[in-house]
Amino acid sequence: MIQSFPPCVLPGYEHIIRYWDAHNHHSVAKILPGEYYVTCHDEILMTVVGSCVSACIRDCVSGIGGMNHFMLPFMFSDNWELPCTASRYGRFAMDCLISDILKYGGLWKNLEVKLFGGAHIIKNMSEIGQKNIDFVKTYIETEELTLLAEDLGDIYPRKILFYPVNGRVRVKKLLHNSSFV
Repeated sequence: MIQSFPPCVLPGYEHIIRYWDAHNHHSVAKILPGEYYVTCHDEILMTVVGSCVSACIRDCVSGIGGMNHFMLPFMFSDNWELPCTASRYGRFAMDCLISDILKYGGLWKNLEVKLFGGAHIIKNMSEIGQKNIDFVKTYIETEELTLLAEDLGDIYPRKILFYPVNGRVRVKKLLHNSSFV
């Protein structure tokens, strides 16, 4: 396949790193911690998570979908002076992702969710991975969303490749080193 330029990005996502992946023959949007991204194009959304959690959500009829990558379940203060960092927190990251999927034509009744991350990868660290898992599972249940798949917990970081057009996800568990549990 001949390399092509990434498809046009939806408004508000111009800051997301995007590149051509010759191996997968697709444009890739790289989602960093604290970011989320929504697309209606045939592209791959990629992130790497450890104790963080990534939700892959799509409208199964239209193919509009997105991914987030949140670091903590909640903001532990009322200081919202830096709104650009709010998507680091679970509630805000989930609400923004779903809101933008709906804004670009998705329907709530068609949403399907896949969850990844929440690993306990660093020795002597708090149980932040488990707290992220507890939060996101409660969120999915409370919002009555359809959870199709999850790969949560354990001790391994994961590389996630999400194809919103068809809902497919590829997960690669990454080997650990001596700093991990």
